[in-house]
Amino acid sequence: MEISFIGAGNVAWHLAPALETAGHHINEVYSRQLQHSRQLVSNLYDARTHSELNFADSPSKWFILSIPDDALESVCSQLVLPENAVVVHTSGARSLKSLEQWMAIYSDVPVQTGVFYPLQTFTKGQSFMLFDEIPICIEADDSVVEDALVQLGQDISDIVYLITSDERRTLHVAAVFACNFTNHLLTIARDLTSQYGLEFELLRPLIAETFRKGLAAENPADVQTGPARRGDLTTIETHLAYLSNQPKLAEIYQLLTENIRRQYNR
Repeated sequence: MEISFIGAGNVAWHLAPALETAGHHINEVYSRQLQHSRQLVSNLYDARTHSELNFADSPSKWFILSIPDDALESVCSQLVLPENAVVVHTSGARSLKSLEQWMAIYSDVPVQTGVFYPLQTFTKGQSFMLFDEIPICIEADDSVVEDALVQLGQDISDIVYLITSDERRTLHVAAVFACNFTNHLLTIARDLTSQYGLEFELLRPLIAETFRKGLAAENPADVQTGPARRGDLTTIETHLAYLSNQPKLAEIYQLLTENIRRQYNR
């Protein structure tokens, strides 16, 4: 495929090289910050930076929007594309219908749309990720576009699913709980240990075992432990007293504690 990327952030940093390694040609990379597109292009074979959203003369047919969700409509309103281009976004939360509607409103030429959502956490600047075991979620209303996106996904991953917008939104919410919130809780744990000059390393074996058990279990609820799980009110009250001078953390602790207690005391 002849592909151009619009956006050079976390997802594009890993996805563009993966597609190129699979034999696809990345022609152009656009970013509002030229330095970002230059950084990504430097890791590609012969792509070039594109300084504007006018792609009317682009050799690409496929345009991958790898940008924040709240920028999607604004970018679509400025995009100028060659006729019969295919525009896909990589969002977990935005519906295909939204993209279809924006392109119908803003594009002066016929454009097809789709979704190519890699279900993974990506960080720009880190070593390029292998996509073999990263689920790729595909959606398109046109069967030809759908087949092409499925093939594109299979070129880089062993796990490709056809997913509706509603299903993808559910996955994205679940991913925020499993990934973003979990990482934030690890950050809180590190901050707490740092307050007393304790090494975060002390918690690493516990964290590793927690994730090992949770991923190995058919249902992570089956391996839940801790004072909330066993109804240890004395320990819970002790912890809340310790956090009394940090009300925001106490609020998080209490909310999670009550949620766990409700689950195991139905």
